[in-house]
Amino acid sequence: MNWEPDRLDDQKQPAEGDPAGMLRAVAESAAQVRTSRRAALESGLSSLAGYGRPRAIVVAGMGGSGVAGDILNVVCGHGAPLPIVTVRSHRLPGWIGATDLVIAVSRSGGTEETLAVAAEAVRRGCRLLAVGGPDSPLHAIARQAGAPFVPVTGGGQARDAVWALSVPLVVAAAELGLIEIGEGVFEEVAKRLEDLAHRCRPASESFINPGKTLAMELAETVPMIWGSSPLAAVAARRWAGRLNTGGRYPAMWGELPEAGYDQVATLDGPLAQRDIFADESGRSLRLFVLRDVEEHPRVTRQREVSVRLAEDRGVPVTQITAEGTHPLERLATLIALGDFASTYLALGYGIDPATGSAITELRARVSQ
Repeated sequence: MNWEPDRLDDQKQPAEGDPAGMLRAVAESAAQVRTSRRAALESGLSSLAGYGRPRAIVVAGMGGSGVAGDILNVVCGHGAPLPIVTVRSHRLPGWIGATDLVIAVSRSGGTEETLAVAAEAVRRGCRLLAVGGPDSPLHAIARQAGAPFVPVTGGGQARDAVWALSVPLVVAAAELGLIEIGEGVFEEVAKRLEDLAHRCRPASESFINPGKTLAMELAETVPMIWGSSPLAAVAARRWAGRLNTGGRYPAMWGELPEAGYDQVATLDGPLAQRDIFADESGRSLRLFVLRDVEEHPRVTRQREVSVRLAEDRGVPVTQITAEGTHPLERLATLIALGDFASTYLALGYGIDPATGSAITELRARVSQ
């Protein structure tokens, strides 16, 4: 598969190269925010506060569904009066009990690991909230436990429904008094996503389309994606996941300051070296730094020095700053841009961004 940037401005590509409409799914993120908020409010989440504030919240989810837990954690922020933990496995932590809230998230409602955690939560007497496909096994567990269930409707996979899966968790946090977030914030998030969708539309040419521009910077590199705050690190993880699943493209992600203790060493490695006399350019390292206004002052210094180290070694650097005021708004701008870029990257390589035969084959073999 060869990288052909001309494909990005070929108006036939969205129809021929993206038959499942992945670009359209990303562009509909604003609608997800509005629809999922209404669904959450109509699902009786106010009952969660009837038993008082839980001791802890555990979010169970895999892949794109697991990102919902990360989003909840950073939106609640450092001021949250309880721990918020995301579980990406078959089992709950041993310390979880009846005073804790378990939120099971599965776009299909049939994810093996999430169902196992939800069932274990019921056996332990935990409070349960479920978010996922209606009339699914997860829905059945919630119904049997008398737990609130927020339905996620429409087609697509979990990686395309990040806001449909995440917004109900944020609404639940508001009902529990963990954060204050009104309708106006959700509307601002939706407007930000609409604006980015307009700027990243297929008809917008590469030199002014931020999604296409970022895809061109990602192409033929080994991307190392760092977040300069916990919020930006969630976006960095999301970028890497979308590049893996949508673009079939390898990527590593990290969070400063931790990345300065290990990943920064790759700036002196073989992928950071370029042979200007080579007939063909090989894939080489590129640093992407996702910035946020909530950087710790020492992290800001580390980011600045790390960027200088990369540039001194000839490693190209792309820095992207979150836009907006509320944490959910800032996170949305970073995540959405990465979603568009990963989709355009796949199209530039002539890859259908919706299919993933290796994932399907893995699941089929494991279930045998």
